[in-house]
Parts: sequence; structure tokens; C-alpha cells
Amino acid sequence: MPKNKKRNAPHRGGSGGGGSGAAATATAAATTTGGQHRNVQPFSDEDASIETMSHCSGYSDPSSFAEDGPEVLDEEGTQEDLEYKLKGLIDLTLDKSAKTRQAALEGIKNALASKMLYEFILERRMTLTDSIERCLKKGKSDEQRAAASLAAVLCVQLGPGFESEELLKTLGPILKKIVCDGTASVQARQTCATCFGVCCFIATDDITELYSTLECLESIFTKSCLKEKDTDVSRSAPDTVLHISSLLAWALLLTICPVSEAKKKLELHFHKLPSLLSCDDVNMRIAAGESLALLFELAREMESDFFYEDMESLTQMLRALATDGNKHRAKVDKRKQRSVFRDVLRAVEERDFPTETVKFGPERMYIDSWVKKHTYDTFKEVLGSGMQYHLQSNEFLRNVFELGPPVMLDAAALKTMKIPRFERHLYNSAAFKARTKARSKCRDKRADVGEFF
Repeated sequence: MPKNKKRNAPHRGGSGGGGSGAAATATAAATTTGGQHRNVQPFSDEDASIETMSHCSGYSDPSSFAEDGPEVLDEEGTQEDLEYKLKGLIDLTLDKSAKTRQAALEGIKNALASKMLYEFILERRMTLTDSIERCLKKGKSDEQRAAASLAAVLCVQLGPGFESEELLKTLGPILKKIVCDGTASVQARQTCATCFGVCCFIATDDITELYSTLECLESIFTKSCLKEKDTDVSRSAPDTVLHISSLLAWALLLTICPVSEAKKKLELHFHKLPSLLSCDDVNMRIAAGESLALLFELAREMESDFFYEDMESLTQMLRALATDGNKHRAKVDKRKQRSVFRDVLRAVEERDFPTETVKFGPERMYIDSWVKKHTYDTFKEVLGSGMQYHLQSNEFLRNVFELGPPVMLDAAALKTMKIPRFERHLYNSAAFKARTKARSKCRDKRADVGEFF
């Protein structure tokens, strides 16, 4: 190795002299984050910017928290550890690196989805709102998606009230603008449509704002509907995912509409939605079918003798989808479609709903209507694996699903209910082996019977 290369190499027997170790650490941190070598003094008086703090602090890797979430903290740390890390992530939402900002937003969202932190976020509500607003306005697709998702989870944490209303007043117009912006990323518009609907469902106290949001979402998903005389339209466009999210968000808001407005919407869309059942995208067909079932349920709650004129043609379409055997479609899609449309057909023809049971902790919830199912599915999409925790602890969600006040459990009871990850793995492995053995025996019996005949 040339001598001029050896000057910067550390001695094997020690850490180097004086402050060379600190300088090397600062340089490495700057290289990792910014992509260029810079001599950064971590906590100097001259450079105390947020960017320098993000490079040199102990929480400078938000992606690790975004992946692990607060689960590790629950097991090994304390509430103070979680709050300390969240403060660092909030600072990182102002970082110059887009990837760092995105990872910080995702880390905060995962924490809020997995743990109730009402007091903590109440003190930092304005800071979080400003960070989300900045990322929505100036960020690219992935950053906008992360910011919109955080806005929805923040609303779920705050619940209905002044704080969430202020959040919606600030972020609502921006979310609406992105949803309607044809030049924006389809993925960003899709996420913003879902989150806009959820925030409006929770926070809106102005009926005109609710109607405006409904019209905005209608203007998006109705683009997938066939016009009266147009029967040969290809609707497998890339923006189908946006139309699906807009339709589902619209259906969610329809469940909280006043009866008079809901009737107008039903009359307007009962004859439009069936055209979506012939869409090339299986998820659009399923979303349209479930939305139709929800509309029928709402209409029959308003008028017990509700009559739909095109019932025969609609039931024929639903029955065809419930028994679809098209060879050009994937088996998984066909199986999923048939399962959903069997339930939709029963809802339309027999006014029936297959009750589902959701268990969380020592409690269980019965989903016995399409309105309840759609509301549950929407919040599960927003909260992910944290849905069960919020059903136990979040007063707003417990009010939505009529679960009453939260059940108070001591730490010992919670610890006995929580199965360690290693034990879950062993249990799943044993169950898989048992199923494999059972299938093998069944195949052997069938083989023996075939040989006998």
C-alpha cells in the first residue's frame, strides 16, 4: 500500500490519536446519509442544524424503527424510550434527504398504529401537522403516501374533536388537491383518497364539507363506470387502483350521510355501479359488489319495502360472478371472487349477511352487517396489525363499533395473554406438520382405493 494511503488508516493497537476517531465517525455518518465526504463536527456551536443532529444522533436510522415498530420497546424498553425515539423521528421529518423523511414518517405511523400515545401527540400536534403538510406539498410519490398514511393514523389517535377538525382543515385541501391532480402519481392519489375519506369520517363536523368530499370521490370512481350507450370500453387502466380506493372511501362516508342526502346518492348510483361488475380488474369487481351490497342494506334500512327495478338482471350478473369459471382468470382471483359474490348475492336476494367474529384480547366483536364490515375493513387497512390493539384501547373505535369503554387489564393479565414469537413459530410449525401428515394419509387412502377398483 502506498505511504500516502496509510496516513489515514487507524493503528491496529489503538483508536488513533487525539480526536481522529470522532472525526472519522462524523465523516462516515455524513458519507452514509448524504453520499459525500464532509468534515462535520457533530454538536458544534457553529452547526446545530437539524440535519447535523439527524446525522450524528443515536436515532439516525429511522428505517430500523419503521421495521421493528414499538414491539421491541414493549418487551425490552419503557414508555420513555419510545417517546425519546419518536421525538427523534419527528425531527427527522425535516431532514434534507427524502428517504430519511419518508422513513421517519413511516416510523411515526407504525408507532401510532401500535400504541395509544394521545398525550404525547397532543403536545406535538402542530409540529406533526406542519411536517405532514410540508411532505405532502413538496414530496414525491412515496413520501406523499407516507405522509397521508400518518395523517389518517393521527386522526384515529385524536378521535373526533377540535384537534382532528383543525388537522382536517389544514390537510384536507391538500389531500383533495392530490386526489384530483391528474399529473400526480397514481399510487399517491390512491393513498390520499383512502386517508382523505378516513379523516373526513372521523373529523368532519361540517355537512357541506362532507358533501364536497363525496362529490370529489364520485368524480374519480365514476370514470370507471360505463356510459349508457357505451358497452365496449376497456377499463383495465393503471388508474383503476385509484378508482377502487375512491369508491371504497365514498362508501364509507355514505354510511354517515343524513338520510335525505343518502337517498339522493342511492338513486344516482344504483344504476351506475353494476357496470363496474364487468371490469377486467378483479379488485374493482369485488369493490363494486361489496359497495352494492352496502347500498342495498342502507336502502332497506330507510325503506323496508325498497324495490329495485333491475333486480333480475343484477342478480344474473352476481350469480355469474359467484360461479365464474373463466379459464382466462387466475385461480386465486376466481376463488376470491366467488367467495365474495356468494355473500353479495345472498345480501341482495335474501337480505342476509354471514356473521363474522373478530377476537382481540379477552373480547370479541361480531360483524353482522355490510356497514360494519366495510368500516372494519377500512380501519384495518389504515392501522394494519395495530387494529386489534386499537379495538382494545381506542375509545373512538370502540364507540364506532359499540364496544363500550375499554376493558382494564393489569400487566400480569396482558403478559399471560401475549404469546412469545418463538412459541408462535413452534405452534405454527407443528400445525403445518400435522396438516401435511393428514393430507399424505388421505392421499394414500385414495391411492389404495384406486388400486382396489
